[in-house]
Amino acid sequence: MDIKWDALGQVFVISLAVSVVVVAVFSLGALALAARQSARQSARQSAQERGTGTGAGGLAAAVLCFTACAAVVLYGIYLIVPQFH
Repeated sequence: MDIKWDALGQVFVISLAVSVVVVAVFSLGALALAARQSARQSARQSAQERGTGTGAGGLAAAVLCFTACAAVVLYGIYLIVPQFH
């Protein structure tokens, strides 16, 4: 049995990098949702001072981040399951 250490190392490094990126993007999505919640609460408390902003940009950013995470997960499943090829 011969192990191709270079290929194994490449798979390890790429898997680690993709995992870190997915976790970071998911965290940014959670942060965007929290910022939206904070903006909505502050807009309710001081409607005259802050205007009527509801944090729609935060929601859009969160949806984009979560969609990117879901796309990476679905692509990984596509690569693993041979019936999808």
